[in-house]
Amino acid sequence: MSNAEPVSPLGLAWGAARGLLRGATVGDLPSVSLHADQVWVRAEAVRAYAGLCGFGLEAGVPPTFAHILAFPLQMRIMLAAGFPFPVMGLVHIHNRIRQRAPLRIGEALTIGARTGRLLAHDRGQAFSLETWALRDGATVWEGTSVYLRLGKPGRGEPAPLLDAGEARAPVEAWQVPADIGRRYAQVSGDANPIHTSPLGARLFGFPRPIAHGMWAKARAVAALTRGQAIEAIEVDTAFRAPLLLPSEARLSSGPGDAFELTDASGGRTHLRGRLRSAPQSQDPSPC
Repeated sequence: MSNAEPVSPLGLAWGAARGLLRGATVGDLPSVSLHADQVWVRAEAVRAYAGLCGFGLEAGVPPTFAHILAFPLQMRIMLAAGFPFPVMGLVHIHNRIRQRAPLRIGEALTIGARTGRLLAHDRGQAFSLETWALRDGATVWEGTSVYLRLGKPGRGEPAPLLDAGEARAPVEAWQVPADIGRRYAQVSGDANPIHTSPLGARLFGFPRPIAHGMWAKARAVAALTRGQAIEAIEVDTAFRAPLLLPSEARLSSGPGDAFELTDASGGRTHLRGRLRSAPQSQDPSPC
């Protein structure tokens, strides 16, 4: 089986159960790096993802799409026997992507993922995972995801904070349907039950399922780029209060390329971010 294939529900359940049996002891983050060659950017997958996240097909491959190509590698790292945190219950608190050059439908890429470092957070232990996409040995896309294991304050360098500035200029209002978690799970492979199951959400303290943070980020990028083809871009996002399903939400923009997703009243922030153009590069290194 390719490392880039989604983890099966049975494999996810077994890995999650094994992780829970490890308890709450926090060890060092192991040094693990995985890669998969010949990962195809398939037209049908791009169409399904783009349609669900609000991107027009005329804009090409969305700049957030490579995250779901790398997600199976992230899952294999976190489900491995030596990984110190149970994957169930982890909170995705921060994500940064940088597209150096556009992906192309029909091409094959090398996708990689590796462990980053432990990060201190006042609500628990955070850690980072690094991902990248290579074309002919050159980095065309890279990402960093920060996850949080809730508990006692963690150790390491401080977890990243994003001060994106005030964003109050209305961009668009969203009616987020109850099934968006299940639908995004189908296109992304991220089938965490907090997004797809009322029971799974309640087991982790949510009154009903919550939207994937990466769906909300992609939907915001689609709105902010207004259907334009993207050559090079960097999007830094901090995930804040969960977006319960169904919900109404409001996307706003601000100076300095800041953006913010709130509830309909503007009183509860779901995510804050910054979107800016990034210089194109042919740097052959994977990060």
